[in-house]
Amino acid sequence: MSSSSETLGTRTSARILGTKQLAFILITSLFFMWGLSHGLLDVLNKHFQDSLNISHTQSALIQTSYFGAYFFVAFPVGVLIERFSYRAAILVGLGLFAAGALLFLPASWAGSLTPFLVALFVLASGLACLETAANLYAATLGDPARAEQRLTLAQSFNGLGAFVGPIIGGSVFFLPSFKLAGFNVEPVSLTYVALAAVVVLMMLVFAACDLPEGQVELAKASHAAEPPIALWRTRSFTGALVAQFFFVGNYVGIGAFFINFAIDHWQGMTPRDAAYLLSGGMLAYMVGRFAGIVILRYIAARNLLILNSVAAAVLCAVAILGVPKVSPLCVAAIYLFMSTLYPTLFAMGTRGLGARTKRAGSILVMTLVGGALLPLVMGVLGDRFGTQWAFVVPLLGFAVIGLYGLSQQPITVRNA
Repeated sequence: MSSSSETLGTRTSARILGTKQLAFILITSLFFMWGLSHGLLDVLNKHFQDSLNISHTQSALIQTSYFGAYFFVAFPVGVLIERFSYRAAILVGLGLFAAGALLFLPASWAGSLTPFLVALFVLASGLACLETAANLYAATLGDPARAEQRLTLAQSFNGLGAFVGPIIGGSVFFLPSFKLAGFNVEPVSLTYVALAAVVVLMMLVFAACDLPEGQVELAKASHAAEPPIALWRTRSFTGALVAQFFFVGNYVGIGAFFINFAIDHWQGMTPRDAAYLLSGGMLAYMVGRFAGIVILRYIAARNLLILNSVAAAVLCAVAILGVPKVSPLCVAAIYLFMSTLYPTLFAMGTRGLGARTKRAGSILVMTLVGGALLPLVMGVLGDRFGTQWAFVVPLLGFAVIGLYGLSQQPITVRNA
């Protein structure tokens, strides 16, 4: 009888483990998709500057529309997850993602920036749903002590998508439009229609699969007896909000003006070549995340956060100097040191919050509004003083992130 019970227990544990592994694989595919979308966005800036004849500041409205959606959508998504499920939030997110991508087709016919901004807002609203649900789900899908490593692994595929995005954008966006069935078709809109088709297929897969919500709810229930946590008095959480705001602003702003900066400081550089150099930076970003999975086994997340912030700030200082060829390469190298910042900040900000983890996670995703605001500041500085002076903003941002790391207590690393 005892042997039979042990066998049944082993099978049940294996089935739960297998379900969790499948869920993690599916969730990781979402990280890749919004990384791809972010990568395409950086090339859109230069494309719209050329095709619509707009300034750096005006092109920064692309990031404002895109990341502004996160501020308005992330908190309601947290409520949606609490009342229904992670799966519900993911399906809503994929639906909005596909709808926004399809809106690029009529936007291209209008021939002005505003319809594209509307399309990007709808698309990014879907991504806000996905990022809120996927980050929280990945963080809670296993041992809380391994949350940074789990998120870094998932975010590594986000880096892969961010690497592929500029390659696609650089290869396609600057091609001339063509006629199809009597209609004028822009390569940009065709790319987003193809993206929408992939997203719809993913939506069907998630609709057919059951995510192990019960396992996550079990973890949540285990904290039910804990005394209420004053969320806004938790320094690790509030500090992470500020640090995450600057990280996202830095990441988005650097990508938004990378192509302009490279062209200005590398004689003979074309927009397509600059997009490929940006992909090189994204490749470093992806490699850094995979390397971070191993490094975090031996170095406390807080210490790695400090080291990477200092290195990124130094590279920003070199960018401000405007050294031909060297400065663009240094800006590309910043991506290597940004690679582990987001998952580390997210995990540090939500650790130990118990039943309030979902709400805290959705508020943290709202800080992506930094990607809507800081690029505007960089755009103004770039238009008035030159693109190299725009990098004063990310330099200060990395200093803030480093100070947050210094304010946190290191957690003992357990090797596995």
